[in-house]
Amino acid sequence: MSNQLEVPAHKPEFWDEASKQLMRRDRILRKIIPAYQSDSLKPPFPPFMTLARAIISQQVSTKAADSIWGRFTGLCGRRPSPAAVLKHDLDTLRSVGLSRRKAEYVSDLAVRFAERKVRPAAWAGMDDEEVIASLCNIRGIGRWTAEMFLIFNLQRPNVLPLDDAGLIKAISLHYFSGEPVSRFEAREVAQAWAPWRTVATWYMWRSLDSGAQSH
Repeated sequence: MSNQLEVPAHKPEFWDEASKQLMRRDRILRKIIPAYQSDSLKPPFPPFMTLARAIISQQVSTKAADSIWGRFTGLCGRRPSPAAVLKHDLDTLRSVGLSRRKAEYVSDLAVRFAERKVRPAAWAGMDDEEVIASLCNIRGIGRWTAEMFLIFNLQRPNVLPLDDAGLIKAISLHYFSGEPVSRFEAREVAQAWAPWRTVATWYMWRSLDSGAQSH
């Protein structure tokens, strides 16, 4: 089984063991995981970039988020930094497709990083809920965005983003024959995934194919 689950060297150190355990415990994941055995979470981008991307992706489709992000990086550089963002006023940021509110959020995020009001190094020593609380003090960042940061930047292994539409859609599709799913029902399904709910969530996203590339 270990050969079947080989993934590139960039995978998180827990990925192989988590995938094996999830396949043993969950009949749905036993079918899904082998289809994506050559892929995993990618190495994280810098914290500012991860958060900016998450803000830009809020409440828009994957296609729209990718398009706006492409124009944003065209304006601010392939790996946008706070300094690069702060070179542009709100109207210029809006010109790449950001709403006024999102332009304000991204600009405010850049100010906080530039002035060291945000200290990413401290997050490594916090548990998941402490990181979420810290991030939610930043304008434009709610629980979903904070959970995306836990998954994609800090690569915490046991995050369950119940506010994520893709995750709920995949649970509905695979476990409830496409019927609507409540947060309670989704949480019940995910009990079997602990302590690897991040990994299970990632495979749920991948199983949707069209939604996978935003994650």
